[in-house]
Amino acid sequence: MKQEIDRTADRVHTLATVYPASMHNLMLRYWLASGGIDPDQDVSLAVIPPPQMVATLKAGNIDGYCVGEPWNSHAIREGLGVAFAHDQEIWAGHPEKVLGVREDWAAQYPQTHIALAKALIEACEYCDDRRNRQEIAELLSSPDYVGAELEYLTPGLVTAYDRGMEAEPETILRFNQFFVDQSNCPTQTEGLWIMSQLARWGITPFPRNWVAVLERVRRADVFGAAARDLGLPDTEPNRGNLQLFDGVIFNPDDPIGYLHRLDIKREIEIREIDLDAAELVVSN
Repeated sequence: MKQEIDRTADRVHTLATVYPASMHNLMLRYWLASGGIDPDQDVSLAVIPPPQMVATLKAGNIDGYCVGEPWNSHAIREGLGVAFAHDQEIWAGHPEKVLGVREDWAAQYPQTHIALAKALIEACEYCDDRRNRQEIAELLSSPDYVGAELEYLTPGLVTAYDRGMEAEPETILRFNQFFVDQSNCPTQTEGLWIMSQLARWGITPFPRNWVAVLERVRRADVFGAAARDLGLPDTEPNRGNLQLFDGVIFNPDDPIGYLHRLDIKREIEIREIDLDAAELVVSN
């Protein structure tokens, strides 16, 4: 990929993601950097809402994008592009969407918080049953939800996934993973990796008190209470290193050392985070 960029150095390629702090942005940046491409210097990254990705690509305003389905399949079906890589090839089973609530609300309504977590776990279990996938795709196609054409929603979710290349469509069993392997557990290691990437690209400082931040934000206790009520395992999976497609090891016991070992990154800022500060500042 680096060679392709060098050969077209007369212009900067523009790639799109959905939000600066999204997993899509972090995964795209990681994938580019692993190939020797600096996502802030060698390409231009734009933020575009997912439903606008296909039209923006078709208009020639971007050269590619990283987004969830069905917007990839939409572009593929229209012959506008191909899927170079899917998330199973970058980080299989990575976290994606979250159920997030304000801390003051969670403190005021603890049982409602647990009930929400239980509802989410049960819904995810339903979604992971492939017998329900067609129904889910039809539901998502409604204007009240995603509102995309059904033919764009079924690849990977119901049918084999067509990458738009010459190869036959692939059956990827965990292309969508909702429940298996305790998918809903807010594990500390995954949260720590996300914080390391936010710091890597200068989006947020890396918290010196990262243990306290994780315990305060990723509420394993709420998940545990909900899981127990449903008769499911209520503890986190065994804690260990993470390894993405490039073989680089992320040791959760040494996140700062990991950051310093990365070749492509911004200046790393390490700061104590005041978790009880009255004003919350978010960097864009």
